[in-house]
Amino acid sequence: MRIGIVTETYSPEINGVALTVAGLVHGLAQAGHAVQLIRPRQKSDGPAAAIEERIATTLVRGMRLPRYPGLQLGLPAGRRLRALWKSERPDALYVATEGPLGMSALRAARDVGIPASTGFHTRFDDFARHYGLGALTSLVFAYLRRFHGLGAATFVPTVELAEFLGGRGFHNVVRLPRAVDTNLFCPSKRDEALRAQWGVGADQLAVIYVGRIAPEKNLPLAVRTFRAIQRLIPQARYIWVGDGPARAALEAQNPDFIFAGVKSGEELARHYASSDLFVFPSLTETFGNVTLEALASGVPTVAFDYGAAREYLTSACGRRVARGDDDGFAAAACLLASDAVAFAAARTAARRCVAHLEPATVVANFVRALAELSGAGNAQSAPADSIDPAAAPRREGDESAAVSTAPARAECPGSLPVHP
Repeated sequence: MRIGIVTETYSPEINGVALTVAGLVHGLAQAGHAVQLIRPRQKSDGPAAAIEERIATTLVRGMRLPRYPGLQLGLPAGRRLRALWKSERPDALYVATEGPLGMSALRAARDVGIPASTGFHTRFDDFARHYGLGALTSLVFAYLRRFHGLGAATFVPTVELAEFLGGRGFHNVVRLPRAVDTNLFCPSKRDEALRAQWGVGADQLAVIYVGRIAPEKNLPLAVRTFRAIQRLIPQARYIWVGDGPARAALEAQNPDFIFAGVKSGEELARHYASSDLFVFPSLTETFGNVTLEALASGVPTVAFDYGAAREYLTSACGRRVARGDDDGFAAAACLLASDAVAFAAARTAARRCVAHLEPATVVANFVRALAELSGAGNAQSAPADSIDPAAAPRREGDESAAVSTAPARAECPGSLPVHP
């Protein structure tokens, strides 16, 4: 198929949407599909977009977001897109972001008769509340309903989100499960030299946070939880990977925390695998790719019961806590960190909880869904239903399924170290 993808954020920008869309684009190209990528120009772009095999990139104008200096909105480009699609028409269009560029793309696709679908990647209603704009939530939903209503389907990563949107007037919501690169994120990337840089010995506990360091990430609970762990395990250290507007204050208030900055690729994988416990108290994730990355790295995880955690985190590989139960969250992290037997078992099981998730399967299911929307029934796609049965969410007691469905490719070299 020839697939058009419109996004207002893209690698090398570091955020969940950019990385998810970039993974999808490259997965489509690797599977033999022609990708027409439309995105705003970035500072790192030269006079023209880099040429990649099977990926034709069109750059448009954008503007920076005030509180997200690393991100931008794409400006409307309807006239240019209509002209582009009249000469280079894709079989189907996927619009990943809900900004001005995305809206103009949906309208242009409608004008020239290209079947379009959308992705719901960001809970803007939660962001509005965390930035003191909760009164605008109804307006945010009205815009999002109008936006996604222009597409034939809206792809979401979880059953929970599909039900949430369906209950708020969104139509044709389709679950497309996510995956994780289990070759990149792997326990064998553990690096004792890196741990030594952190001041963490082989038998000491390294707790890690990965993500944007910003108010919407529930940072006070992250700090509170670590301090509770530290009272039980005084030599524990807290490693922060990422950056954001709250970093300076957090660093000033907690001089013993280790701030590693933004990491990606192999460096990010090395930081995950070199840690021992991932504590993720955010309540504003649409999915939470970091949960899958931590688990694939063999790192037990404590998170609230929604998004990726609800779908893939079981008691075998960490702890899932009821949303809003701050006391329960801190207690769960403390109990897991201080229980040597449970902690060792969780380290062993963590990778198995996500080892069955295949990025290639996500791509194949995505192509099949687009093919059905466009009527291109002979397109290369997955032979099964567009929702992968192997990626269906598991609940407590399903740990044996996680073990039995793990494919051979997910096994990376190296053993799983255990914190005593």
